[in-house]
Amino acid sequence: MTEKLSADEQHLASLGYKQELNRSWSSFSNFAISFSIISILAGCFTTFGQAWNNGGPVAISWGWPIISIFILIIGFTMAELVSAYPTSGGIYWWASKMGGPAAGFFTGWLNLIGLLAVTASVAYGCATFLDLTLDTVSASWADGSGLGTVFVLFVIILIVAAGLNIFSGHLLAVINNISVWWHVGGVAVIVLILAFVPKTHMAISEVFGGKVNNSGYAEGAMNNGTYWFLVLPLGFLLTQYTITGFDASAHLSEETHGASEAAAKGIWRSIAYSAIGGWVLLLAFLFAVQDKDAVTKGGGGVDLIFGQALGQGWHVIVLAISVAGQFFCLVACLTSASRMTFAFSRDGAIPASHLWCKVTASKVPANAVVLVAIIGVIITLPALIQVDIGGAPVPIAFYAVVSVAVIGLYLAFLIPIFLRWRMGDAFVPGTWNNGKKYKWMNLVACAEIIIISIYFILPFTPAAVPGNADFSWKFVNYAPILTGGTLLVLTIWWFASARNWFTGPKHTIDKAVMEAFDD
Repeated sequence: MTEKLSADEQHLASLGYKQELNRSWSSFSNFAISFSIISILAGCFTTFGQAWNNGGPVAISWGWPIISIFILIIGFTMAELVSAYPTSGGIYWWASKMGGPAAGFFTGWLNLIGLLAVTASVAYGCATFLDLTLDTVSASWADGSGLGTVFVLFVIILIVAAGLNIFSGHLLAVINNISVWWHVGGVAVIVLILAFVPKTHMAISEVFGGKVNNSGYAEGAMNNGTYWFLVLPLGFLLTQYTITGFDASAHLSEETHGASEAAAKGIWRSIAYSAIGGWVLLLAFLFAVQDKDAVTKGGGGVDLIFGQALGQGWHVIVLAISVAGQFFCLVACLTSASRMTFAFSRDGAIPASHLWCKVTASKVPANAVVLVAIIGVIITLPALIQVDIGGAPVPIAFYAVVSVAVIGLYLAFLIPIFLRWRMGDAFVPGTWNNGKKYKWMNLVACAEIIIISIYFILPFTPAAVPGNADFSWKFVNYAPILTGGTLLVLTIWWFASARNWFTGPKHTIDKAVMEAFDD
């Protein structure tokens, strides 16, 4: 029997699973899906306004590279883990292996919450920029568009992405390969357009020293503690959100050749290349600013810069490149989220698990794909409510979903990263590992995750603080409500029921067979 199995299948069997998914992904394809989900053509465009309003150019020109370094350290710690445990369950499986059923249960749910939110946020961002593109092309479309129109586009885009995931199994790897080159080529084109087409460029001193406080905190002051320790860190959501979802390389490891090495490299390389490309792209945005005050007054959205700096033709090209990149990102997000749903359901952790762990004849978890899409629509419904801050529209609901994605995913990362540090030399590394450097890398990674998770549950504006004279629920960052509420329900469920039957990953291969492969 062992002679008939590949090395990947034998490794998977030693971890307790038979090969159910189609292992047709190359090392490049594995890297490509994480690179596509990070998608600097998505996050850099859709959350640019968050950084501009909360910090200004310094939150972008300095914040991006600094936060990227911390995220790369997180990536290195996760690369070591996926090399040792290359399963579709990814983060959840690692936590269960090192910390027991309770650690696995909460890690899995945090990871799933994050993946559901990031899929929804990317789809909504794609719809928003498709709407902006159509507004730029057609005056009649612009006259009739609004939040309702964007939401309809959002639902249609989700349906198309789900269809691709369900009916084009092997094509997904091809789509992700194309996505890599689209991101590389598209970013290059956008940078060149913004370098040569605008009549003027913002001064270097403004790009690396300009500050903005459009949050409402401290009455717009930019030289006090409130700016440096509250407003500016909220702007770092741009970087922390954009460079996330790289755990996709782990979730697709059961479908990747040479997964112990390929998935590990897929994680850290996708982070490193995205960090470099994203910084270049963001600097191009900043240098293209023609009227800084007008961007601030308009709400900080990146499209305001394009409208200032470019004629209609160039403007449409830039937006179209971004929309396509965001759609590629969405397809990859759905793939990753559905694989996590499949793996978690395979172990009975999700209600009606028997439905979500089913695979089609082409070995695609179609029901899981549909579930992810439906939940994405539900949690994004608050985006239908118009929110204006300082007279400019601000997508509070979108930023809240973004915050949920960041908090859920990174807290899920934190648990196995800490558990690996706690294991010390008892941990059996895979072919790719950090050696003794894990002793400081894992602690730095944990500290960064804790800090950003605290910041991103804070109100984005004083009007979201209960007791404030201008308080309204429409301003509220509902990330702590959605994330905290879900965790409360899960905690009650765990102590009332789940701890009595949930034992962690369920093996689909007999224990004796596992031991034979271990030998």
